Amino acid sequence: MNSSLDTYRKSLWPLPQHSKTSSGKMRRLGVEIEFTGMEIDDIVDTTISLYGGKAETVSDYEINVVDTSLGKFGVELDFSYIKRISRERHEATDNRDLEELAEAIVGAIAKQLVPFEVVAPPIAMDELWQLETLFQKLRDSGAQGTHGSAKNAFGLQLNPEMPDCKADTIRDYLRAFLCLYDWLKMRCDVDFSRRLTSYVDPFGKDYVKLLLREDYQPDIGQLIDDYLEYNPTRNRALDMLPLFSHIDDERLRRKVQDDRVKPRPTLHYRLPNSLIDDPQWGLIHPYRDWLQVDNLAMDKKRLDSVCHAYRQYLNKPTANLFTNWANSVSSWLIPELL
Repeated sequence: MNSSLDTYRKSLWPLPQHSKTSSGKMRRLGVEIEFTGMEIDDIVDTTISLYGGKAETVSDYEINVVDTSLGKFGVELDFSYIKRISRERHEATDNRDLEELAEAIVGAIAKQLVPFEVVAPPIAMDELWQLETLFQKLRDSGAQGTHGSAKNAFGLQLNPEMPDCKADTIRDYLRAFLCLYDWLKMRCDVDFSRRLTSYVDPFGKDYVKLLLREDYQPDIGQLIDDYLEYNPTRNRALDMLPLFSHIDDERLRRKVQDDRVKPRPTLHYRLPNSLIDDPQWGLIHPYRDWLQVDNLAMDKKRLDSVCHAYRQYLNKPTANLFTNWANSVSSWLIPELL
């Protein structure tokens, strides 16, 4: 700890109820944030100025920052086509002036339409507070988030490591998220531009009802199969594919062949806007909201209670006319996290 200020900053970041994995290690959390308004070299320099390390160029649109105090950061233009052709040009041994010109033109257009993305390494949850400074420095350097333009369908993504990968644990995380989804959506105030895309689609009602059934106690294979039957896509507000790929990649690939799905023992929460240009916003806000899900999932009595209430709500055809579920869940939330 460098100073009393660091101690104070750390104190503002609560840990989840179950902060360690089954192996006894502090759980980690990865963060991905999208924005425009800066050049890639400036983003890299800002990261190095805070955490040390050095730049390793993959292409003109992808740079890794390695050997930092927190681990390896990735900085990239979030456009797979331009990244691919730039990598191919960098790897080529012959002179490709025409390809370089075409790439420059496409890249210039792409930077007007798609964001840069900073992918932070998995960071121990008791050290996550250190990432907030990066958000502040990027904002001070002109980073623009979701509200910077009507076309900016930019998001913040959290990848919390699971305490364990047991079927009951995963099911309960899904249940907690489904019960709190309307509240999270209200808290995030998901931008219209992002709602127009399919990136953060909600789960269908049939799948929600299956998950909430009192007698739903699948083993891990059945849990994965049921999820893939209803959700064979990355486009969910809580994307479970990376976790299921980590657990049983062969089973997942029988339904999903998307090579963007990478195995990791984490959830992939995609709902929050990227409000990096708002001085009243920071990583701590979506993190604390996520802890409502995390803590509910690990509190069996409270989870059973909210699941019972939500089942009743969903089984009433006129419920939406008279009850706002997003407000109804307030009695099950932890006030200290609000």
